Amino acid sequence: MIRNIVNTWRKGSLVIDYGDKTPYSLFKRCFHDGKVLCGPRSFFGVEDFVDDDNSKPYTYKKERKPKNPQKHISFKQRTIAYMEPFSLDVFISKRFVSASLTHRVTCKQVAVAGTNSKDIKAVLKSRSDIPACLSVGRFLAERAREADVYTCTYTPRERDKFEGKIRAVVQSLIDNGIDVKIYLD
Repeated sequence: MIRNIVNTWRKGSLVIDYGDKTPYSLFKRCFHDGKVLCGPRSFFGVEDFVDDDNSKPYTYKKERKPKNPQKHISFKQRTIAYMEPFSLDVFISKRFVSASLTHRVTCKQVAVAGTNSKDIKAVLKSRSDIPACLSVGRFLAERAREADVYTCTYTPRERDKFEGKIRAVVQSLIDNGIDVKIYLD
């Protein structure tokens, strides 16, 4: 809005004589021109921003552009998210363990379990050892079955090795009735 005011002042529209109009109408005509420059104030007291032509609020859509637009995308790459829609994500730190099942198309978490939750935290002696990982897998399997999810895929991150605590979470899921398809590179 300030940019519009400065630009109209630089162009000299404030100096133009509009006849016998009052300074208020001159001010109103030069700056607003009959259009609303800003929308209603939002809940938090921040004004909505508008484009230079005062038409639309700024919207940012991050579109992923392929590096090579002529690159062939295989049928499997296009359909794998629909054929195997649920993926397992396991996060293990020094203090706690958490795991979640996420729908790959809608990016919504279907089931979540972690050692920081109240129902698991009270029972465990330590929140980051192997028994904690087994209990996280058991709770995640129960919550997944409540959401009618019986299969999922797991691809470890680059820095993760499929052994120890991660393997304990996945094995606990398998033992409690969730079929996990593991992709190791």
